Amino acid sequence: MCWRSWTRCRASPPMLTYPFEDTLPPAGQAIDVAPGVRWVRMSLPLVLNHINLYLLEDDDGWWIVDTGMALGETRELWERVFAAHLDGKPVKAVLSTHWHPDHTGLAGWLCERWQVPFYITRTEFLTGMFYTRSSPEQIGAELEEHQQRCGRSAEDAAVVKKSMGGLRDMVSPLPCSYQRLTDGMTLPIRAHRWRVLIGRGHSPEHACLYSESLNVLISGDQVIPRISSNISVAADEPDANPLKEWLHSLEHFLEALPDDALVLPAHNVPFHGLHHRLRHLIEHHEDNLLALEEALVDTERTAIELVPFMFHRKLTEEQVGMALGECLSHLNYLFQRGQVARRTDAQGRFLYTSVDDTLPLRLRQRRDPKDDWQPLQV
Repeated sequence: MCWRSWTRCRASPPMLTYPFEDTLPPAGQAIDVAPGVRWVRMSLPLVLNHINLYLLEDDDGWWIVDTGMALGETRELWERVFAAHLDGKPVKAVLSTHWHPDHTGLAGWLCERWQVPFYITRTEFLTGMFYTRSSPEQIGAELEEHQQRCGRSAEDAAVVKKSMGGLRDMVSPLPCSYQRLTDGMTLPIRAHRWRVLIGRGHSPEHACLYSESLNVLISGDQVIPRISSNISVAADEPDANPLKEWLHSLEHFLEALPDDALVLPAHNVPFHGLHHRLRHLIEHHEDNLLALEEALVDTERTAIELVPFMFHRKLTEEQVGMALGECLSHLNYLFQRGQVARRTDAQGRFLYTSVDDTLPLRLRQRRDPKDDWQPLQV
């Protein structure tokens, strides 16, 4: 699905450690990872086949952080968790870090099941409502035009348009009201205060939760240890600059959070080594930016022609769509900084070329020129 992908980064940095690598929670069960914090895993029908969800214990009930998709046996697995892992307490709130279907897919069902409020940031709530309640026909013309500007054929653009309808099948209707999360606010949950930190780029207003007393960060998709969250430009905002927002968020997290926090991500496994991972992600995108600039020296290319310079394996049709969105985020970043030029040709396609004469001074040997990244659907 085109809302989300990841590029596989280089071999896992040696400075990350994984304290729960050998104790993954089985389906329908939960394990304790910190006082009052339980880890649940749900399956996904995708290449990346799981999502991590978390339970936070309060005096009078539990908070659910992220929900899984409204597909397969996820509801049944939640019922098993309720029966065996809530210690006789009810659910008191549902919180989604961001709007993507694996994080909000069952928010509506859970809130109705327990008659509890839904917590999410405003922009994520509105974006989720837009994508899950719009038909392919409503957004189809803009989507097809966007794909063709990137250099895709009319036939390929039509295939992408048709696939958009699947989003609604993965999400039970979202609650029609919500409790708004904002940057810096705190949620008192039992003896701990969870501070909301907003990250941007992967999604518009992604909420992470940090408890200083536990030194635990629930990072959602903002920081994942072994894969790099997809940073894409979509048809609804074709001139967006999500990579600029993403890099700013990573730098903000470096300043605002301690290196020794236990990070609870939405995918892969919990880890230590936050600052090392944040710096590694910044370097990953800087390498991609240079690769695109090099590929545009003394030549013009469309975005779709530039995808192989960032993604080196043969891609499936679905992966091409995700890789194209990420490539475009890097091109918008370079264009808005004045490092590449962009013009529209007679076919309505955007053509890019390098124009920054400092490029020869900035080129460097990449750490792994044989690197073999591949986007993963989730």
